[in-house]
Amino acid sequence: MMNLGIVSGEMSGDLLGAGLINQLRQSQPLLVASGIGGPAMLNAGFSSLYDMEHLAVMGLIEPLFRLPTLFKIRRALIHYFIIHRPDVFIGIDSPDFNLGLELKLRQAGIPVVHYVSPSVWAWRKKRIHKIAKAVDLVLTLFPFEADFYRAHEVPVKFVGHPLADLIPLQSPDKSIARRALQLEENAIYIALLPGSRRNEIKYLSELFITTAKQISHERPQIKFITSAVNANYDQAVKNSCQKLAPELPIHFFIGKSHEIMAAADVVLVTSGTATLETMLFKRPMVIAYRMAELTYQIARHIVKIPYIGLPNLLANEELVPEFIQSAAQPEKLAAVLLDFLDHPEKITALEKKFLMIHQQLRCNANQQAAEAIQELLFKPTCVKNLF
Repeated sequence: MMNLGIVSGEMSGDLLGAGLINQLRQSQPLLVASGIGGPAMLNAGFSSLYDMEHLAVMGLIEPLFRLPTLFKIRRALIHYFIIHRPDVFIGIDSPDFNLGLELKLRQAGIPVVHYVSPSVWAWRKKRIHKIAKAVDLVLTLFPFEADFYRAHEVPVKFVGHPLADLIPLQSPDKSIARRALQLEENAIYIALLPGSRRNEIKYLSELFITTAKQISHERPQIKFITSAVNANYDQAVKNSCQKLAPELPIHFFIGKSHEIMAAADVVLVTSGTATLETMLFKRPMVIAYRMAELTYQIARHIVKIPYIGLPNLLANEELVPEFIQSAAQPEKLAAVLLDFLDHPEKITALEKKFLMIHQQLRCNANQQAAEAIQELLFKPTCVKNLF
C-alpha cells in the first residue's frame, strides 16, 4: 500500500494533485493520501487536514499578515508527517509554504518531490540552493523550467501539463459550449475571469466589470459571461456588478471556467493558470493584473521576466496583450478586446501558435509524474539519470 503526503495551496494545484492520485491508484489501488488539498483531491479520496483556503495567499506583503497561522499549520504538518510517515511527500506549488516543510521532512528521511517549479528563473534565484537541499526531485510543467534545474544540477523531470492532456487539441465548438450553458448561440460573448484567489477578486473584479461596462456602452449587442471558483467569490463579483453596472448583460456561473472559455469569443483574464487554460482552448485573450501598490513596487524591482502571461512566457514573445497595475485601465482593456473582435485574422494567427504550444505541453503528464515518483521510491539510483 502506498501512503502519500501531499500539500497543495490553490485550485490549480488541487487539480494536479487529484490527477496524480488517480493515476497512482491505477497501480496502487490501496493508496492513501493526506495533507492539504481542495475539492478535486477530496473527490479522489484524499484526506485534508486543513482547509486549502488557509494557504491561498499571494503577493509579497499580504502573506506577512497570515504568517502566524501559516507557521502554526506548517509546524503541525511536520509533526503529523513525522509521526505518520508517508512513503513520499509531494509539495504541489506554494513554494514559500512547501519548501520549508519539505526541508524538515527530507531531513527526517522522508523522500520529497516538489511538483510545479517555483519561479526561480524569474526572481529569487538563490532559492535554487534551498530547493536542492529540500527535495529529491522536481517535476516541472514547462520545458524551460527543466533546463534551468539541469543547469544547476538539481534532479528534475519535465512531465508536461495535465491540462494540455485534458483539453482537446482542436478548438472547441462554441455552439455546443453555449447550448450546454443555455446561452444564445449567435451572440458575441466576452468572458471575464478575474481570478481564483481572494486578493485577485479584490483588486480585479471592479476593473473587469468597469471594462465590460465600457464595452457595453460602445457595443450594446455584446454580452458577458463569468465564472467563480466558489459561491463567496461569485457573490463578490456580483456585488461589483451591482455597484458599477447593474444593467450589464452578464451571466454568472460557479465552477464553469472551462465551459465559458469554450463559449467565449474573447477572454479578459488575470495572470496565472487561467491564461494557460485560455490558450489551450485556443481563445484570444487580454491579460490584466493588479496588486497592492507596495507589493507591485517591490516586485517590479526583483522580478526579472519580460512577461507575466504563460502563453507569452512559453512563446518567448508577446502573443497576447498584457496590462499590469496602472496600465490596466478599462479604456485600454476594452480597446484591445474589441480589436480582436474586429480583426478575425489576428485570432486565426493566434490559434495556430497556441496549437503549437499545446502540442509541446501534451506529454501525458499524470502518467509521467506518477512514473517519476514510483521510480524515485523503488529505484532511487535512477534519479541520477533524470539529469
